[in-house]
Amino acid sequence: MLSTYVFRDTWTVAAPPDQVRDLVVDLERYPRWWREVVAVASLGPDHARVLCRSRLPYTLDLVLHAVSRDLPTLEVEVGGDLRGTVSWTLTSEGGGTRMDFAQEVEVRGPLAAASYLARPLLAWNHHRMMAGCADGLRRELATAPR
Repeated sequence: MLSTYVFRDTWTVAAPPDQVRDLVVDLERYPRWWREVVAVASLGPDHARVLCRSRLPYTLDLVLHAVSRDLPTLEVEVGGDLRGTVSWTLTSEGGGTRMDFAQEVEVRGPLAAASYLARPLLAWNHHRMMAGCADGLRRELATAPR
């Protein structure tokens, strides 16, 4: 189905897996280091509402539910404008961490209709958002105490 998107990526960061995990699971701090995350509201210990906006003039309204916060794999169920799963597998590598990202989501709401016509543009927008994540994550880890 055209409204389903699957993304995979791998990054390395100069911090141990437990430090990376602590930053990735702390959703309320995302707007501090991830410029495309414009707001986060806690809905409980394992739930949050997250508003994201990348290059396109559209703000994604997501509800995230933590499924696993334990190493090596962090997993989140996604609801709202998208429905599906996101996971990070964190592996110690060369004094840092290899981060394997996997996302499989279905677009919902008004964006679903646009996904049929603007699929390449929406995929590009997602890649820009994730580039912002990688850059911000690396900056935040570089300044955090170990």
